[in-house]
Amino acid sequence: QVQLVESGGGLVQAGGSLRLSCAASGWMFSTYALGWFRQAPGKEREFVGAISRSGGTVYYSDSVKGRFTISKDNAKNTVYLQMNSLKPEDTAVYYCAAPRYSGDYALNSPGLFHYWGQGTQVTVSS
Repeated sequence: QVQLVESGGGLVQAGGSLRLSCAASGWMFSTYALGWFRQAPGKEREFVGAISRSGGTVYYSDSVKGRFTISKDNAKNTVYLQMNSLKPEDTAVYYCAAPRYSGDYALNSPGLFHYWGQGTQVTVSS
């Protein structure tokens, strides 16, 4: 049973930073790519970025590139999203996700992510 649990969300002022964590259990974490997504009220879920099995390759959406950093600790079964220079438009529920199968095939294909965490709220005040 694949389980993903996000934490680290909260309220922060514009220009501030937050680090989200996503702890995984029930599967071979090191063999999977992981992704981060977000959904703002009234909007569709948006791809934030994804990281390869080894952590050596990372993709970001244009909206967060240069401000957000995704990293992965296979020994701790945890993936992180470091968010800097936050803007009010970054306000959303943030989700981590994994594809159905192991490997990096979903790395640049957001539609192929299958397993989802429950999400953590990030609110950026102006």
